[in-house]
Amino acid sequence: MRSLYVVTHPEATHHVEGVVGGWHDSCLTPAGARAAASIAEALRAQIPTGAEVELFSSDLQRTRQTAEAVASRFQVRPTFDRRLREKSYGEAEGRPQEWLNRRFIPPPAVGERMDHDEGVEGAETKEQWVRRIYAAVEEVLTHPCEHQIIVTHGGSLTFVLASWIKMPIESAGYASFRVSSGSITTLREDDFFHNRQIVSLGDTRHLNGAQR
Repeated sequence: MRSLYVVTHPEATHHVEGVVGGWHDSCLTPAGARAAASIAEALRAQIPTGAEVELFSSDLQRTRQTAEAVASRFQVRPTFDRRLREKSYGEAEGRPQEWLNRRFIPPPAVGERMDHDEGVEGAETKEQWVRRIYAAVEEVLTHPCEHQIIVTHGGSLTFVLASWIKMPIESAGYASFRVSSGSITTLREDDFFHNRQIVSLGDTRHLNGAQR
């Protein structure tokens, strides 16, 4: 039985400053750091003592700090992978969210959504974003470890899950799994049918009181 726990980093400075995240290298706020410790404790409670654990994370500061809190609880070394980053918003990163909102061109309801130009210089297309997330997840799943943890971003979580259920990339343009910051999503694959389940989506019960 393989269990994969997908963590979205908790509150970061770009959240409270109202600026665009993406590859802007914001760090956790004090509340976010407390939440990261709660995430680590929640994962420790779910994973059997003595079980082998692998930890993979986006390399940006906010996910790196979250992963390091988890790593210290499990005594493992995280693998940092830039492919697990949030979508790149190019020249919008670090600017006020309102700046991006004025320029952003949303994808059409019908037609080309994956290679759509959003009107922001240097931003990734959704296809570029999805393909790198899929490649990262597929590499994680080549490892035989039964308990694996991925620390990523709220937007990128959708495509971690889409890859997990083997959604064709061309269909991922319509996918959206909405979760809160600091959440844990639990995925499981059985050893008999090799079916892949989404056991829980965006669990935040561990955050009760953590961000005060």
